[in-house]
Amino acid sequence: MAEPEPEITSAVKLCDSRGRLLAGSVGWSRHPLHICNVTGHPLRKKKWDYWCVTSDRCLFSVTLSNIDYMGLAFAYFLDFETRRFIEQTVMTPLGKGCVLPATVGENIAFRHRKLNLSFTREEGGNDAAESTASAGGAAGGTRSATRTRLRVESPDFGGVPFRADILVTRPEGHETLNVVIPWSRRRFQFTSKQNAMPAAGSVILGKETFTFAPGTAYACLDFGRGVWPYASFWNWASASGRTDGHVVGLNLGAGWTDGTGMTENGLTVDGRLTKLGEDVEFLYDPADFTRPWTIRTKGSDRVDLRFDPFFERVAKTDLLILRSEVHQLIGRFTGTVTAAGGLRVAVEGLIGWAEEHRARW
Repeated sequence: MAEPEPEITSAVKLCDSRGRLLAGSVGWSRHPLHICNVTGHPLRKKKWDYWCVTSDRCLFSVTLSNIDYMGLAFAYFLDFETRRFIEQTVMTPLGKGCVLPATVGENIAFRHRKLNLSFTREEGGNDAAESTASAGGAAGGTRSATRTRLRVESPDFGGVPFRADILVTRPEGHETLNVVIPWSRRRFQFTSKQNAMPAAGSVILGKETFTFAPGTAYACLDFGRGVWPYASFWNWASASGRTDGHVVGLNLGAGWTDGTGMTENGLTVDGRLTKLGEDVEFLYDPADFTRPWTIRTKGSDRVDLRFDPFFERVAKTDLLILRSEVHQLIGRFTGTVTAAGGLRVAVEGLIGWAEEHRARW
C-alpha cells in the first residue's frame, strides 16, 4: 500500500534560497498554507491564477499566467442554451505585466488595450452567500470568510464590448485542496484547488446581461506555482454545485501526479474536504472527446462518475518552444462520491468540466 500523504497544518515555505523544493513542504492541507517563494530555474517556472464561475445558464472563466518566457491573459464565456462561445487571449513577451504573488488571495491586476482584469480581495462577508454555501458542514472551522472580486473588461470581445463583475465568497471555515506534487527537488508544483465557493454578479456582453445569482452560481480557483519539466500531460476534472441536498465540489486529476506519492484528488461536501490519496482513472475516447467519459477511483468506489459533455473548447498554441493543446469539455457529472465518514452523495447533473492537456512548454 502507498504511504499516507502527509497533512500540513502550519505555514511553510515551498523552496529554499536556491529555489529547490523543501522536503518539509511536501504534503497537503485544508487551507492554503504554502509560501511559494519560487526562484531561479530560468524558463522553467510556471505560475497562474485560473478562475471559473458556473451557473445553470452559463460559464465564465478568466486567467492570468506567467510561464517565464511568456505571459498569458485570457477570458472566455459560454452560453449553455445557445452554445455561443467567445474567447480572447493576450500574450506578452517574458511575462511582461503578468505579476503573480507567492500566496493565495493577494491582489492581482493586468492592463492591456485589449483586455483588463483584476482579482481583488475585499473585506467583510456576504451572509446570504455564506449561508447558501453550507448547511453547517463547515462548522468548527477557524478561518474567517474572505471575498474576491473578479473584474474583466474588453472593448472588443467577439465584436462587442464586454464587462464582468463577480464577487466570490470563501465562507468561514470552508476547506480547500492544497497539494505539493514533488517530481524532484528541481521540478515540483504547488496547486490550490478551491471549489464550491458561492458567486454573485454579472457578465455584460454587448447589450446582453447574464446574471450569476446566489444559490445557483459557484466559483473555482486553480492557483498554481512551480517548476515544470518541458513535456507534460494531465487530465483534470472539476465541478461545483448543489446536489442530493449538499453543496459539492469535485477536483480530480491524473497523469501529471503519477508516481509522485501525491494526488490532487479531493471532495468538498458542505465546506469540508475529503482528501483522496488513491489514483483516479479517466476513461474517454481521444478520437472523439465529446463522447461520455468515465471517471473513477482505481482502488475503490469512492468516486464513480459519468461525465456527459455538451461543449468542447479546444485551445492550441504552436510557437516553436511552446506547444500546447487543451481539449476542455463542459458538461454534467452523474454518479456517486463518498466523503469522509462514509457519507455517500448522489451526483445528479452537476455542471463542470473535464480536460486533456498535452504541452511542451
